[in-house]
Amino acid sequence: MERVFSSEVRPGKNVTVKGWVDNVRLLKNIVFVTVRDREGFLQITVKKDDVPVSVFETASNLSREDCIQVKGNAVHSKIAKLGIEIIPEDIVVVSKAEKPLPIEFKGNVETGKDTRFDYRYIDVRNPQVTKIFMIRHKIIGLIHEYFRKNGFVEIHTPVIQAAGAEGGATLFEVKYYHKKAFLRQSPQFYKQMMMASGLDRVYEIGQAFRAEKFHTRRHISEFLSLDFEIAWIESEEDVMRVLERMVVYVLKGLNAQTDLNLKVPTLPLKRVTYDEALKILKGLDIDVKWGEDFGDPEEAKLGELLSKKGHDWYFITKYPSKIRPFYIMQDGEVSRGVDLDYKGLELASGGQREHRHDVLMNVMKQKGLDPKNFVFYLNAFRWGMPPHGGIGFGVERLVKQILDLPDVQETILFPRTPERLVP
Repeated sequence: MERVFSSEVRPGKNVTVKGWVDNVRLLKNIVFVTVRDREGFLQITVKKDDVPVSVFETASNLSREDCIQVKGNAVHSKIAKLGIEIIPEDIVVVSKAEKPLPIEFKGNVETGKDTRFDYRYIDVRNPQVTKIFMIRHKIIGLIHEYFRKNGFVEIHTPVIQAAGAEGGATLFEVKYYHKKAFLRQSPQFYKQMMMASGLDRVYEIGQAFRAEKFHTRRHISEFLSLDFEIAWIESEEDVMRVLERMVVYVLKGLNAQTDLNLKVPTLPLKRVTYDEALKILKGLDIDVKWGEDFGDPEEAKLGELLSKKGHDWYFITKYPSKIRPFYIMQDGEVSRGVDLDYKGLELASGGQREHRHDVLMNVMKQKGLDPKNFVFYLNAFRWGMPPHGGIGFGVERLVKQILDLPDVQETILFPRTPERLVP
């Protein structure tokens, strides 16, 4: 008989369920076994007089986290929390769990984060942790839906690259045969190059790497980045419209598929210029000099105030050119770069790109970059590049903020940090 998940079990059916023992209550002539799978819990009720002796003995010797298979009849129950219990015909212990368990997630015992990550495969059995990755799974699915419904082509660009999109200071260097190469910070160069190809609207969801020795709530050495690029734009507003509509699509989709009941913002999202953000922070006695970027504390305070005014989601626009990457179009001292923040955390950064070859070359030199190191990228601008723009979006940051988690590491199965390389 084919296995069913706990959420699929209905009274009156003979079913086979598989999972881990969450709890065992052993009374004189009855054993209550709670089985857990990724969808939830099921109660197995084993009465001594109603089941074969071997089944009762097997149930009596079960312990937490044993891996088992149960075949039996699902019936209505006034006692079981879900209103359903299974009367077993057979219980098979597929694998016993060694004791003691290396981590705990039941009762009042709290295991530290580092130990949890050492045994992540057990940690994910915790329903609260399972939920994180099921939500992440749904978010990624909804992002794919949105872009495909809106005429975007999914692309896949190299993870091993000849140069970094934002300079060499934060790159992971790798030996590539007899050459020096780097793990990508971003697919930035390649998605821009595709704007010269005629594909016009592209997106990619893939791994990216940053070599900063960070210790913050939002940074990680390896993360999942959503990137999109669109051609024939008139300004960065075209980019923001694509992104804010994606946000609404994802939030509505999550509300339809889960019990999160997220607040969906009305469009357009709030636009706050860099200069306006400085004034807001100054009013909170936080002094940021013009031309400096916002750090975690400034972002958090700005987000707190805007949330009070009803703006959990907002764009910060018109950043100074000197703190934006060379590929962002400049209007003198002010750029066409934008960030998207959600509850005080930056989720996305991008804007309109510079598509004019000569201007791009000059800006690179002004920022201390040698165009000779970027010939493979610059060549794409020599034979007809349309105006274009795009965004890099941190998927895990979105999961973190939606679920109000303390750290982006919680949203990644096997996080990579300056201190952690295994498992």
